Amino acid sequence: MAVSVPVPEWQDPEADAPGRIVLAGGCFWCVEGVYRDLHGVLSVTSGYTGGTAADADYKRVCSGATGHAEAVDLRYDPKALHFGQILQVFFGVAHDPTQKDRQGNDIGRQYRSAIFFLNDAQADMIRAYIAQLERERYFVQPIVTEIEPLEAFYTAEDYHQDYARRNPEQPYICAVAQPKIRALAQIFPQYRKKGDT
Repeated sequence: MAVSVPVPEWQDPEADAPGRIVLAGGCFWCVEGVYRDLHGVLSVTSGYTGGTAADADYKRVCSGATGHAEAVDLRYDPKALHFGQILQVFFGVAHDPTQKDRQGNDIGRQYRSAIFFLNDAQADMIRAYIAQLERERYFVQPIVTEIEPLEAFYTAEDYHQDYARRNPEQPYICAVAQPKIRALAQIFPQYRKKGDT
């Protein structure tokens, strides 16, 4: 039986004005793998945010000392997908927002739960939705997602892009990304691109 993820009680059309949001929820391979299947998504780019350009490469970021988060830059068509749906998927499928500076066995600040907003409407919707999830006790543990303005996004190396789709037999993808992609199909079939299985 599919889990019911609460629909945001409050929507602000201005949150969709940029048609863009940057999300961090652990390994970017997994977050990208989930969002690339959503109807209305124009592009999903894996990369780094929260640090400087000089240190924005995979080896340095994996050290956990650069201040970056592995993140995805999501561009979408607001006529087909709205910000509230993006938040539902982020909190309900893409990652566990109650884990501080980690996702499962991936440990460090680079794996933190964070949303990097582009305008005040997005920030307000994020805060309102987190308050709603807390009020409804959707999670047993408190949500620790950080909410920050987007200052810069640095695209990751080419081999990280669309990694989950291109490497379906890779053990990490099988163990971590594919269960989330299957959960998306089960919980949000109406949000998926037509023709996806």
